[in-house]
Amino acid sequence: MTVGGLWVRRAFGLMLLVAACSDPAHPAEQKRESRPDIGWPHHGQDLGEARYSQLADINARNVGRLGVAWTYELATTMGVEATPLVEDGVMYVTGPWSVVHAIDARNGKHLWTFDPRVQRQWARWGCCGPVNRGVALWNDRVFVGTFDGRLIAIRKAGGSMLWEVQTTPDGPPYTITGAPRVADGRVIIGNAGAEFGVRGYLTAYDGEDGRELWRFYTVPGDPSLPLEHPDLAVALPTWTGEWWKFGGGGTAWDSIAYDPALGLLYVGTGNGSPWPHWLRSPGGGDNLFLSSILALQVETGRLAWHYQTTPGESWDYTAAQHMVLTDLYWKGEQRKVLLQAPKNGFLYVLDRISGELLSAKPYVAVNWTSGVDLETGRPIETGDGDYSDAMKRVMPGPLGGHNWQPMSFSQRTGLLYFPAQETALEYRSAEAFSHDSRTANQGLEFDQRVIEAMLENPPVIKGHLLAWDPVREAVAWSRPQEGPWHGGVLSSAGGLVFQGTADGMLTAYRDTDGEVLWQLESGTGFSAPPITYRLDGEQYVAIAAGVAGAGFSGPLQGAKINDFVNHTRVIALKLDGEGVLPPPEERGRALPAMPAIEIDAARLESGEAMYGKFCAACHGTAVVSGMLYPDLRYLSPQKHGLFKEIVLDGALVERGMPRFDDVVDPAQAKALQMYILSQAKALRDRASAARQ
Repeated sequence: MTVGGLWVRRAFGLMLLVAACSDPAHPAEQKRESRPDIGWPHHGQDLGEARYSQLADINARNVGRLGVAWTYELATTMGVEATPLVEDGVMYVTGPWSVVHAIDARNGKHLWTFDPRVQRQWARWGCCGPVNRGVALWNDRVFVGTFDGRLIAIRKAGGSMLWEVQTTPDGPPYTITGAPRVADGRVIIGNAGAEFGVRGYLTAYDGEDGRELWRFYTVPGDPSLPLEHPDLAVALPTWTGEWWKFGGGGTAWDSIAYDPALGLLYVGTGNGSPWPHWLRSPGGGDNLFLSSILALQVETGRLAWHYQTTPGESWDYTAAQHMVLTDLYWKGEQRKVLLQAPKNGFLYVLDRISGELLSAKPYVAVNWTSGVDLETGRPIETGDGDYSDAMKRVMPGPLGGHNWQPMSFSQRTGLLYFPAQETALEYRSAEAFSHDSRTANQGLEFDQRVIEAMLENPPVIKGHLLAWDPVREAVAWSRPQEGPWHGGVLSSAGGLVFQGTADGMLTAYRDTDGEVLWQLESGTGFSAPPITYRLDGEQYVAIAAGVAGAGFSGPLQGAKINDFVNHTRVIALKLDGEGVLPPPEERGRALPAMPAIEIDAARLESGEAMYGKFCAACHGTAVVSGMLYPDLRYLSPQKHGLFKEIVLDGALVERGMPRFDDVVDPAQAKALQMYILSQAKALRDRASAARQ
């Protein structure tokens, strides 16, 4: 059967009731006019980021009636990671390049768009595309952090700019991809860019006028200079060498939560730069506050407590993943806790008042440690993660056991739901490392030896939706999914867990056992998390569709983006919705004719080195792209004829392809082109052999 025939048979846009159940725990449906409007005013629905809704109008008994209410086109094929916010009947959502859209949340009608006009050349400084995870709302204004490091206040009525501040130093390589948060009138924002050699920090601004109120640096600076704040005195002794010359990393690029009763702001910090501990801090040390959870006093920015998940981290094990604040009945007493499942593969439960570690259990396969000592809070390293002298396969790999995609904690079940993934990588330390702020500086060798090791013994890479019981410290249920990199999660009092996946399915699971109750085939993949809200007596579920991410070393297993164009849109659903989704558009993947360019074998090694240094982060290792950026093996002869103009002169800058004439000369560009052509020829030869 053809793809088109299969699509017709599936009747695209038709919702399938996979199973129905009777759940007496849910209240009877109320009359529509008696239901108050309930929005989604914060990034995590509430300030504690639980992503749980008390709405139960859509529930396990009637979810089979869920249908499309409306769609809103974001008019791009780049990825979307944003959580839409809904307040007073208006939805605010961001797309690529930090563009903000205001939409009527009842019908999807466009109200206004604000474009901060980020220079497209800035794409060069992002690890994973010019994505944005959303806005913050406060009083009459909308706040957005831009990819080029600005924080902007926008008027809700009409979308005009009220003020903007540059939160990062002038020029690259800082970026902002995370959503700001507002805590007691303070707008909180971090930044990204660790691999490019930046120094992480978090800043609070006055929501009224943009004045800087405080700044907390996560890594100490030049020790010959005064400390910017007293809390760095705790971190400084844990660093050695000359880390400040290449930033050190520790960027606060995503997770922020707030407890107004305690006056504490909780922040997750990122990995070191470069990755190997021995390259950035050759004399050892834990390297505070990398890969840490920080509790800061919201008024002053002073440190209340800290916990480091991965001391001296060397694997890109960020702790910038989503955090949830909740209360648990823990070993006979009620505790205020913080939950996090960072990249390193462990699920942490901490007392959020004191920072005491209560639990640390692996939620995916790990080999770098055998566990965490609850007395010291430190991992018990096995040595299998030490690649200082030899290449080692480490689990999880840099994608992590759980990445940025948000979790949800259900007050109904007491379970934490999140997208987990089994990943691994062959880590090989750079034989000679020299920091270069014009490119990414992982400090690893992504060369043929690494590729061959991965091909000879392919690691198991898969995903699953986990329901974790934090009190029992164990998995309650798990649903396997094809491949990794699936979207964030929403749970509700309706007994449902919603998640979108990379294969284009939006699914409602029963929260107690993970049984699939309903599915929508969207025609495009999901990375972003769903939300829910109620207007005029009707509950809606909404999600931004379109897979986001870059730098994967091959096609993303099972992802819709492998075969179809990554059209991005907001999809809103309600009971008995009668809308129809646009049909998908197949990607053209035919191999073009080879251009008449002679491949000089002697220059391939140089070309491979250039590709690994400047191209692989977006276009994939060994010229095998599976995500948003073009697979360069399929470049047309016409594009090869313009190769110099594209790479050196910036002919496609406005489409997000940066220029590299400051780091690549014409001879190197020619060698780079030859390497890409050699990989295209190898693909063609394999295809020819398969046909014979």
